[in-house]
Amino acid sequence: MLGHAAYLMGLALLAMLVAASDLSGSRGAIVVIGALGAWRYSWAALNFTRAVWFRRVVYPKRKAQAFATNKERKQPARAHFLVTSYRIPTDVSLRVYRSVFDAAMAAPGGAQVVASVVDAADARLVQTLFDLHCKDVKGVRLTIDRIPGTGKRDALAAGLRLIAKTCPTRQDVVVLVDGDSCVPIDIVEQSAPFFTDPRVGGLTTDEAAEIAEAGLFQDWFRLRFDQRQVMMCSMGLSGRVLTLTGRMSVFRADLATNPEFIRLVQHDHIDHWRFGRLEFLTGDDKSTWYWLLKQGFEMAYLPDVKSLSMESQPKPSFINSAVTLMTRWFGNMLRTDARALALPRRDIGTFVWWSLLDQRISIWTTLAGPTAALTAALLYDPMILVAYAAWVLFTRYVFCTALSAFRGRGFPITYPVLLYFSQFVGALVKSHVTFRLDRQKWTRQTTVSSFGVGAPQGSSWRKVARQLGTGYLHALAVGWLLLGVFYLVGYDEGICPFRPKRWPHQTICRPKPRFLAMSLAWLRRYSKI
Repeated sequence: MLGHAAYLMGLALLAMLVAASDLSGSRGAIVVIGALGAWRYSWAALNFTRAVWFRRVVYPKRKAQAFATNKERKQPARAHFLVTSYRIPTDVSLRVYRSVFDAAMAAPGGAQVVASVVDAADARLVQTLFDLHCKDVKGVRLTIDRIPGTGKRDALAAGLRLIAKTCPTRQDVVVLVDGDSCVPIDIVEQSAPFFTDPRVGGLTTDEAAEIAEAGLFQDWFRLRFDQRQVMMCSMGLSGRVLTLTGRMSVFRADLATNPEFIRLVQHDHIDHWRFGRLEFLTGDDKSTWYWLLKQGFEMAYLPDVKSLSMESQPKPSFINSAVTLMTRWFGNMLRTDARALALPRRDIGTFVWWSLLDQRISIWTTLAGPTAALTAALLYDPMILVAYAAWVLFTRYVFCTALSAFRGRGFPITYPVLLYFSQFVGALVKSHVTFRLDRQKWTRQTTVSSFGVGAPQGSSWRKVARQLGTGYLHALAVGWLLLGVFYLVGYDEGICPFRPKRWPHQTICRPKPRFLAMSLAWLRRYSKI
């Protein structure tokens, strides 16, 4: 509480400083920031309203209907768990596989567990744990699939082909699980009923993160999952989510074992106008999502079912860790969203289509706000930065309060600052990745992709030319952003760089900003304008 009190007192102090200042000269920046804020906050309010409606009204009805229909089934669904493990600490693997075996034993129709491992030590660990945990349990079978460490996509494809050999039926389910994520014991019981609707092809659930060391990284991860819960509930109202998370998602078995589904998971790619064919290294969850979206299937969200992932900070510092993870996440998003936007809007839904487009637009609108504030501070009055800081602190605190109310718990005072960090730094990372879609890297693996997986690298001068072209296009986009913001901030009321002597009645000018007036005086003196 002391932290919140100090935060609000500091916010009140900033507000008093702003109230005592004359910011009339910064009207252009205020209009720009206000317009962008009205747009972004109305979008956030819309998603929050949809999330509340889905969580409180729509989802309970859908769940009740799904469970009622499921009771009419003559035979319960059989579950197939596919767990991919690579360089996972032993204590984490023990917890993960215990949770998977518990869920397999609780599956009403029996279960098969496919453990995709690379190291022989992991294979022995899984087998020993299975023998101790559920060797004598009928209906539960373990298959260990040792593969070379060529990546998660190959592991998923090999595991799905093993499951396909068992000839699963349409009412069976496949649960894809990361090697660091624990599944809820009733995951099959809670998820299988939703597949009684033939339109549903996959679903995902709420998530929680367990991080050993308390600090900014822990708060940041929990904040992201709080935001995810609201956004997923909003998308759940439309019957399609924006991703089927790789930590744990559930699929209809006949779809997950479809040869085309498996092929896309293993060899997904896009054809880029500059980089050529880009084979996907990361982002398998985006590939499964895109396949279902393209085939016209709906994707459900279960807000009352939660998986638990054991996360660790990949870099020594918080900022480096956050940027590393955001680079991978946003790269996966940007590589897939473009082709999803190319699908017919009537097939994927207007709201889903606009949400995908908004993910791209928000890159630049997020950067435009602070750019406008900084431009106005340089041209007009530095006090605009104080006003902008007060605005940021106030709006992010309100937003975090809404998130916490949705979750039904409080929040640490670090949340508002971390929220703005995620928005601003995330936009910078997205703008960087937008022009470098060829660069992919796993957090744990050393496998790196640049200029396409398996693509001919070409001569060194071609690599340099590509890098220069990438830098040029990125700089060009940033330049247009700066030019547009400068124009809006400085010319919001028809300000002219100079007042023409002819037709003075046709030009409406107000006093010029100090910086601009000094520049024009210098030009008049030395150029005789």
